Amino acid sequence: MSTLLKIEFIIAEELADEAGVFIVSKVPHGWEETPIEGGRKITLYLEDHPLGMEVVKEFQARFPDGDVTYGEEEPEDWAMAWKDFFVPVNCGESFKIFPPWLSDDDDTTTKHITIEPKMAFGTGHHPTTSLCLATIGDLAKSEVILPGQTFLDLGTGSGILGIGLSMLGLTGVALDIDPLAVSCAVENAGINDVAECMELAVGSIDCLADDVEFDLVVANILSGPLIEMASDILARIKPGGSLVLSGILVDKQSDAVADAYEKRGIGQPQRFTEGEWVCLTWDNIGS
Repeated sequence: MSTLLKIEFIIAEELADEAGVFIVSKVPHGWEETPIEGGRKITLYLEDHPLGMEVVKEFQARFPDGDVTYGEEEPEDWAMAWKDFFVPVNCGESFKIFPPWLSDDDDTTTKHITIEPKMAFGTGHHPTTSLCLATIGDLAKSEVILPGQTFLDLGTGSGILGIGLSMLGLTGVALDIDPLAVSCAVENAGINDVAECMELAVGSIDCLADDVEFDLVVANILSGPLIEMASDILARIKPGGSLVLSGILVDKQSDAVADAYEKRGIGQPQRFTEGEWVCLTWDNIGS
């Protein structure tokens, strides 16, 4: 079994948010942040060592006053590291995320999603994931999305959004260009007993048959691809359907993404925010 590259960044507190934005644009999964005196330590693990070294070089160039250390780590050590800091995550009023070794059977007010923390982005800890799940829960409560409808989860990562939608009674397709992410999502779908509700595959939106449409499309990816794929994404939404986009910074990216879709005739979105991140939603599209 190949070793992992463990990278630790030490960054001043006033630059920590900027560093987080930088890392989320480079690394397709979660990481650990530990408060230290005067700043934070950010720890991440990568199977792709060349990618890791490229991230190290770019980090050093962008944050010359920060410290970086790296070295090889056995996969078992990486897995144990998650257990040291993974705690349950509340995602709005509808969902709560747990790792397999924790549970809260006394909490019957939320739907529990079990996620095996691995090398795929989407444990629920990152605001873009928790915000997306919270938004989906709100849309279900307001009956914008309904049981029996179909969904496309584009950039599924660990499968967490598709799993949440399946628990709400929808069925659909979940895609990711990373085979490792899809393997992780398949495992998580099985753990949560929704494997029959989700068809998982490696690929992007262009791998779908031309005539396939969905009641709901969700995409928690980066703003650049969301803008580039605007026409392709909208072509996959049934008349009267809904769209949920996340992975978008409030100040720097939200207007550009919203405008890219508005100019294609669907108007301005509703905006749900958490910290510096925003989730954009449209409903009743094209009806």
